[in-house]
Formats: sequence, structure tokens, C-alpha cells
Amino acid sequence: MQKSYPEFLQKYPGYESTRAIDELRAGEYARLDKLGHVYLDYTGGGLYADSQIRAHHEMLTGNIFGNPHSTNPTSMAATELVESAREYVLEFFDADPAEYVAIFTANASGALKLVGESYPFNPGDRYLLTFDNHNSVNGIREFAHAKGAEVTYLPVALPDMRVEESMLDEALAKSRPGGNNLFAFPAQSNFSSVKHPLAWIEKAHTAGWDVLLDAAAFAPTSRLDLSRFKPDFIPLSFYKIFGYPTGLGALLARREALSKLRRPWFAGGTITVASVQGDKYYLADAPAAFEDGTLDYLDIPAIEIGLRHIASIGYETIHERVRCLTGWLLDNLSQMKHSTGEALVRIYGPTNTESRGGAVAANFFNKDGFPVDHRDIERLANQVNISLRTGCFCNPGAGEIALGISSMELAACFSMPGKEQRLSLDDFRLCIDGKSSGAVRISVGLVTNFEDVQKFLDFCEGLLS
Repeated sequence: MQKSYPEFLQKYPGYESTRAIDELRAGEYARLDKLGHVYLDYTGGGLYADSQIRAHHEMLTGNIFGNPHSTNPTSMAATELVESAREYVLEFFDADPAEYVAIFTANASGALKLVGESYPFNPGDRYLLTFDNHNSVNGIREFAHAKGAEVTYLPVALPDMRVEESMLDEALAKSRPGGNNLFAFPAQSNFSSVKHPLAWIEKAHTAGWDVLLDAAAFAPTSRLDLSRFKPDFIPLSFYKIFGYPTGLGALLARREALSKLRRPWFAGGTITVASVQGDKYYLADAPAAFEDGTLDYLDIPAIEIGLRHIASIGYETIHERVRCLTGWLLDNLSQMKHSTGEALVRIYGPTNTESRGGAVAANFFNKDGFPVDHRDIERLANQVNISLRTGCFCNPGAGEIALGISSMELAACFSMPGKEQRLSLDDFRLCIDGKSSGAVRISVGLVTNFEDVQKFLDFCEGLLS
């Protein structure tokens, strides 16, 4: 490790500018080294700083808060903190409150369900999405199908798993004139870590599409400037950015696009007036119209605490840190070979740091070129306290492309006798005739350091034969 570090700095000198994060880790995240953890699952979930917990605990123990749906003193105290957090969410993402609204949800998936169930799809309308969307974005197709809209997927191409621009242009040109057209893509794929061009947003608008930008994997390490790029719907999960609290996300929505949504039901807190005998209800103005029931008013203030923590570090520092460490990880993984000359890993996605994030998806192979079950890699990593993730990461489209699973194989799987209603993962593995059904994902983040990455590389070297 000592020999490798000078080589790393020579190749990635920008890492030196991120030294403040080492000090932050020593003070705010000391439990990582104290407990001997190598945490490489930042795309799965961020880590919280000790100060976030202290600040939230002090807020709770020093005050009394009541349900915000009232005007009594404890209710108003809670309302004030909730609305402060809402305002800061918009400020953090440079979103003009005259143009955008922040709606609190349970997570990014909850935000996406709000869009899916409320978007005014009609027969002949269009839902366009890239292959590498998260399942919660894929799920919107069920609402589109139910309302008679046409669903189209844009494939990603190996080896980098990017969308061909000409195919995008062709697909965008097929918007339904005067209809409701929704285009969804991830700012950063949670499988391949590819960053798709945010310039697509305006291109789609010009062609007559509303745009849903999934920023869940992007926002933890990259700045999303909504004064420059203006998607219509942006789902977020805050724990992925700063670790605490879990169970809270948001839908950032342009007011103009939000006015098109038609909710299929109403709930407590979402209406101004509802009548049983009159069989009538009136929705409140946004964001209240989309926040069902009582908000998590005790945890929402912790969102502002977490975002201010990220702002104090700065996205430039975080992004540079992740870029350098990801580059070192890619450089070394791609060079590892067995004694037979067979490569240890096959990386899915870009093998350099251009237009990509800090997650590396790969599968491991033995000296004879046969794949090693990704679950075995996870088991071995667990034994040395390395936390990584395996599977398809709720991203089946990207997984199918990366792993070479064809549409014909999938059709055969989904038509198996007796499996019409339920198909287990073991059934699926048998069905695709022994092909890998997932991958290993290593993702660096906010307080990853060189030692973490090098320990993982040392672990990988131990797999060579």
C-alpha cells in the first residue's frame, strides 16, 4: 500500500485537494476505522456524520413538536422546521421556488409512484425510457399501459452502456402532438454509473416531452443545478446523499408540469374540503396535495441538517475525491489477470472516469475464464469486513444488456408452465441456463479514502490463481 500511494498521487494529483475529507473522516466518521470496516456501498446508501445525529438529537430534546396540521404552539413549531427544510431543499438544488416545489415522500420510489399514478396518460400517449432505469422508474410503465399509452425503451450499447444519440433523436421525434409524452432517464445509472447528458432535458422539451430525471444515484456526489437544467420531475432519496434519516425522499417538480397531474385519490392532509354526504372533495395546493397523511415532521428537519453538512464540504471536493478513487479502482481492476492470462474481472460500463460516477459493476472469472458466482464474491468480502453489493441493483434492463440475456431467453422464462404468477430467483437462474444473473458493484463515496480502495484491490489480488 505504501508503494502504491505515490503512484496513485502521481496519476491523480487532484486527490491532494480533497484532504479536508480525511480530517472529516477522522472526526465525524471515526467508527469506520474503529470498527475496521471497508465500506464500498455508497450507491446503496450514504453514511451519516456524528454531528448530524448530535444536531438532530439536540433539536428533539430541546423542544416540543406536535402534528403540523394545526395552529397550536407545538404544531406551529413543527411546521416552521418542516417548511424551513422544504425551502432549503430548493435552495440546495438551485431551484427557483417560483418555478419548483419540493414534495416530501418516503423515498425516491414514493416520489416516482406519485408521478406514475397521476400523470395524465391517455390512449396514444407516449412513455419513453432508457434501458438502464431503476425498477421504480420502470414501474411507471404499468400506469402507462393501463391507460393505453405506448411504452418504448431506448437500449444502451456495450461496452460503455451508453445510449446512441441518433436513436434518442429518432425516439424523441415520435412524441404525440398535443398529447402527454413523458421521457425518463437516470442522471447516473445505478448499475453502470454512466452519466447521461443533462442536455437531453432541453432536447426533449423542444420535441414535446415532459422529462423525469432520476437523480437518486447522481445527487450524492454530483451537483444538480436546477437553475441551469430544468427537468419536470426529479425523485430523490436523502439517505443516499448523507445517510440519515432513512425513510425520507422528495419529488422536486416544476409547478407547470405538476399542474398536469391528476391524483387518483385523496388522503388526510391533501384536501381543503371533503364531504361524505356531498361526495365531493377539493385538493389543497401543492405540495400539500401530494403529501398523504401526516408528514414525518420529527425527521424532516434532519434533512436540512444533512444538506448543510454536504454544502459545508462542497460538491467540487466530493466529486474530485470520487473521481480519483474510481479512476484508481478501474485502472487496477482492469489490469488484473490470472496466471493463464485470463482477466479477473469484466467491467460493465466505462473503464475511465469520463462522464461516469463512482460505482463499478463487474463480474469475476476464474483462471479458465468461467464466471464466479457473484454471491461467492460477496461471501468472501464479508469475511474481511468489506461491504459491497451484488445482484442486478433493481436495474434489470442494464443487467440484461451487460449479462447478455436475450429477449428470447426471457420470453421462455416468463412463459414457464406453473410460473405465470410467481418466478423465484432460483427459477430464473435455471431458466437462463447457468448465465450470471447479477454482478458485483463496488461504489465509492463521500468519505472513501485510498486505503479503502487499496484494501479492496488487495482482496481482489487474493482471488488470482
